[in-house]
Amino acid sequence: MTRLFALALVSLILSGCIETRFESPIGDNIETCDVGWKGLWIGADATKQGHEDATAFYVNDACEFIVVDRPEKNGALKQIHVPVNYVHANGKDYIVVADTSLKGLVELRPPHGVKPPPEKSFFYARYRLRGDRIDLWQVDTTHAAELVIGGKLGGTVDKSANELHVFVTGSRAQMLDMLKTHDLFDEKNPVRLVRSKETLEQFERSLLPVGAQR
Repeated sequence: MTRLFALALVSLILSGCIETRFESPIGDNIETCDVGWKGLWIGADATKQGHEDATAFYVNDACEFIVVDRPEKNGALKQIHVPVNYVHANGKDYIVVADTSLKGLVELRPPHGVKPPPEKSFFYARYRLRGDRIDLWQVDTTHAAELVIGGKLGGTVDKSANELHVFVTGSRAQMLDMLKTHDLFDEKNPVRLVRSKETLEQFERSLLPVGAQR
């Protein structure tokens, strides 16, 4: 699950065929840092599996969000900086990431069924940070599609046998109002991250082949 988060980051896309994107960020009060995120984070399951999952997330002192990943087994580690924005509204916390910010992490096509395609679109996730634990919830794309089809949200739905692409239209203010009115997130399947006691250097060193660790 951690790797899925790394590859799609904010939307936590279960596959490249199921996604919800938004035309605008959430409101105008967008922050570039949540200091509670500073540190090294790994998937809760990874703590039981040792370091078989080489994916981690590191937020440095400058609040830069860095994905640490090894795309190929036993391959070289990569550090990829992904600009992440944070929104605190209605007593809840959200991450907002532009699709253009994910180019170094995953290949994304323009939103399906949108002509002309926008210069950028946005992924959302809701999170809850409690000390050394973060829970993240992806957008429920099926529910988002139902709201668009039912006329409760503006946008488009592109569905085929194995794919579902939703593009929700609206201004920043409309996106903020949308989250006040509709709960778009999948509460049943959170991704859980825990803060690692290791430094980034210790984590990377632990992933080196035996004999290369010093």
